[in-house]
Parts: sequence; C-alpha cells; structure tokens
Amino acid sequence: MLTMIQFSYTAEAAQNLIKNPEDRSKGVKALAEKLGGKLHSFYYTYGDYDGFAIIELPDNVSTLAASLAASNPATISKIKTTVIITVDEAVEAMKKAHGLTITPPKG
Repeated sequence: MLTMIQFSYTAEAAQNLIKNPEDRSKGVKALAEKLGGKLHSFYYTYGDYDGFAIIELPDNVSTLAASLAASNPATISKIKTTVIITVDEAVEAMKKAHGLTITPPKG
C-alpha cells in the first residue's frame, strides 16, 4: 500500500535543523523498514506542509502506526496521511463501480 505522509515541523524542530542540518529521510526509511515497508521518496516543499514522504507499507494498520509514530508533538506540528491509488487500481475500481447504484436519501 503506497502512502503519502505530509508533515510540518514545529518552530523548535526547524531551528534545530538549521543549527544542526541532517538528512531526516534516514529516520523515515528506518521507520518504514521496521513496519515491513520501504521509503520510495522524501521531499521538502513550500506551502502548507514542509515536506512529504512516499512510503510503501503492507497494510492499513502499518500505515496508521507510521503516521502515529511520526506525530511527535515536539517535532511535528501538522501531519496528513493519504493512501495513494495507482492508475491500475483506479481502473479496477471504475470497472467494479460500473452498474452499481445507491438509493438516494428520501427528502
């Protein structure tokens, strides 16, 4: 299961990284590997989040565990976890959805 985890550092964590620069992708890689997965990419960004990682994990429980472990309030001020759907999976879902309907609520 591919997952994107977006994160923002606390002001204190950002200042610590300025004082002592380090490659934070190593910690994310180790975390993913402990959960039976792997880190695909790690980037810093402008905007609402300071960066994101694309990780592959075996299941939803591992994905939630990674997000919870990364949510250290001394380091991370904001985190967002998004499951990534491949094009092949999306096409499979489109085929499965074909002909399905749901009764709308009565109003």
